[in-house]
Amino acid sequence: MHDPRTAYHSGEFPGQRQDSPGSHEAMNPVPDSGAETYVGHGRLAGRRTLITGADSGIGRAVAIAFAREGSALALNYLPEESDDTAQTVHLIGSAGPPVVQLPADLRDESANTEVVAQSLDALGGLDVLVLNAGYQHDISDITALETSEIRRVVETNFMAPLITIRAAAEHLGPGSCIIITTSIQACDPSPGLVDYAMTKAAQAALVKALAQSLGERGIRVNAVAPGPIWTPLIPSTGWSEDHVASFGQDTPLGRAGQPAELAGAYVYLASDEASYTSGCILAVTGGKSL
Repeated sequence: MHDPRTAYHSGEFPGQRQDSPGSHEAMNPVPDSGAETYVGHGRLAGRRTLITGADSGIGRAVAIAFAREGSALALNYLPEESDDTAQTVHLIGSAGPPVVQLPADLRDESANTEVVAQSLDALGGLDVLVLNAGYQHDISDITALETSEIRRVVETNFMAPLITIRAAAEHLGPGSCIIITTSIQACDPSPGLVDYAMTKAAQAALVKALAQSLGERGIRVNAVAPGPIWTPLIPSTGWSEDHVASFGQDTPLGRAGQPAELAGAYVYLASDEASYTSGCILAVTGGKSL
């Protein structure tokens, strides 16, 4: 057994900042995505999965885990994140189901529908949607919140997942599932992330509403709510180096989480083991309560 307080990096992080969207490989320490530790057991064999925000962080960890569980993958990411995505594909390796790369900015409505169409064409269908792409930025006060930033947050975190689901829904059959990456911010919002927290709360409502409407078709809809997880989102949020250094220290486990620690939650929700789980918000928060 591993002591969860020290199973991964504990203590402070070196102070650091990046421009958005941030680079996985440029972080110190580099986030652990489970490339050295995740062992698959064929739990997603035959599945066809589209993952958004798949270049780094949580998306990378999910991609590695799903590939090792036997799922074919379509990976969406921003075009400027191609280097991180290339590393993700390298870590997945050439053995196993196919991996398709689909660079696109999903704030563009046509890009959403095109990514779904390309995934269907390349994989021969879709069984799982993992809607993980997200954006956040820190503000000092509500009066400093720029309209352009509100639009970017809403378009990335809420409009894009909703439009992607709309485009894919008619192609999902019984046994398919949708998994959205929401956040502890949906229930415990930070004042500097007011617009981000708003979209994450909206995602939680979307999950509960869709679980009811799509359940009649045998499609499950769930979400994972991460707490403070060490991903490129953190140094690129605009926080001070001191804030980044102490990131995650306020959790009951006393440290930030790593992307690898979320992969199993997504695998569970996508697998047949979760056949009676829908409308669920699964917390991976280091002990923080939703």
